[in-house]
Amino acid sequence: MSKEAVAIIGGTGDQGLGLALRFAAAGRPVHIGSRKLDRATAAADEIRGRLPVAQVFGHDNGAATRAVAGGIVILSVPFEHTVSTLDAISAELAPGSVLVSMGVPLATAIGDVAARMIGVAQGSCAELCESRAPAGIEVVSAFQNVSAHRLADLEHAIECDVVVSGAKAPRARVMALCEDLPGTRAIDGGPLYNARYIEALTALLVGLNVRYKNRSGAGIRFTHI
Repeated sequence: MSKEAVAIIGGTGDQGLGLALRFAAAGRPVHIGSRKLDRATAAADEIRGRLPVAQVFGHDNGAATRAVAGGIVILSVPFEHTVSTLDAISAELAPGSVLVSMGVPLATAIGDVAARMIGVAQGSCAELCESRAPAGIEVVSAFQNVSAHRLADLEHAIECDVVVSGAKAPRARVMALCEDLPGTRAIDGGPLYNARYIEALTALLVGLNVRYKNRSGAGIRFTHI
């Protein structure tokens, strides 16, 4: 059975590109979106250079969203670009689509360090996305704590749990994506409001990586589940 295609908006950044690479390696069709078409096509070419049979395509953000009508659209952009990017693709989100928020309100958005957070009135980046998404579009939080370096290293398993939060049915669809990410385990994170706790862990991990000089990126494991 063929796998459901995914769109990764902001798929030219390190983490989005890493996800695209892993999904493509697992045989999943991937549509990479960028504000600049040439950057998206270059990212797709880079993946095909490593995986010649990969089903990966570069588009502008709107076209990438349309390419998976009713499917899973992963928003992988810095927090400060979340609202403008979501507003730009909102009209392209077809009924039945699941919008995945990977964003984290790190203080780099205001020129401070990445090991700190800034407040979001809605509680989290994911809840901010929910407040601005079109009616009928489900928002799910996932993948914030997965190291870009480990995603890009196809020779090794990622070794990180992925907490997925949102409504039950779309949450299950996103949890299934972890089957394509060797060494990850999908953790049922319950309602979307739990995203605020998971996003905050990202700032903690950034600080740990700095203090321990961990260029590969630390991950999280939940025991006895």
